[in-house]
Amino acid sequence: MELQELYHKIGLQTEAAERLKQVQKQIDLCGIDSRLEQLLDRETAAGAYRQLKECFAHDTGQFCMLYCQLEAARRIWGKYQEKQIPENIYVYTMKCFPRFLEECKKKNGRMFFDRGWWTYRQTSMSLFRIGALEYELSKYEGERAVAVHIPSDADFSKEAVDSSLEQAHSFFETYFGEYADGRYTCHSWLLSPALKPLLPASSHILSFQARFAVVREDPKDREFIEWLFQVPADTKYQDLPAVTGLQKKVRQLLLDGGTVGAAYGLCI
Repeated sequence: MELQELYHKIGLQTEAAERLKQVQKQIDLCGIDSRLEQLLDRETAAGAYRQLKECFAHDTGQFCMLYCQLEAARRIWGKYQEKQIPENIYVYTMKCFPRFLEECKKKNGRMFFDRGWWTYRQTSMSLFRIGALEYELSKYEGERAVAVHIPSDADFSKEAVDSSLEQAHSFFETYFGEYADGRYTCHSWLLSPALKPLLPASSHILSFQARFAVVREDPKDREFIEWLFQVPADTKYQDLPAVTGLQKKVRQLLLDGGTVGAAYGLCI
């Protein structure tokens, strides 16, 4: 698969593709080839990301990092083929790149790549998009586990989540049998008990929470501000946009001295 084909399949924005054309003319892939190969391996991907970040410290828009990670995404397609994982899983997984770029633009008013610290999981076959949700090869108490993540564009209805979980169990049984019996875990602001009094009984969020037993709460976690309000985490509470009912209630909660935080749960 060529890079341009990958860009097309995942729906990469024209603005980003044009920036990457300029990067491609300037970057020396031979000089960083070993780092790119390390981005394909779960054991070395995090370290490779940190080293590439140092190399591209001058690039404030991080399009050099984006180019490298998309090149790694292109290369990992070969391993998908070796394991006979369907192409639609690969494409849906790599669609995280345009999604993150769009989220960044909405949050900051301009497009740049701010998720390189996360997306090496996709380039190393550590994380997969299966239906509505994402699933990461992980550990819980030293044993193999599957971490569940909720993309911003997820269909959060009970039916969609049921379908995704069912597909995920089949996926891991088929392609990563060593994880087939692993616990399913989730760390998210969406599991926070603080949300319960703010939501109606019919809420999809409460339906999702009911699937997990919370074993740890993180009241100081502030990622919910970025996910719920789509603004930088340091935005003043009085300046938080409040359009949806939940946004209005959470903003008032914050102004009253409360918080949402996050929680870590085990699938029941």
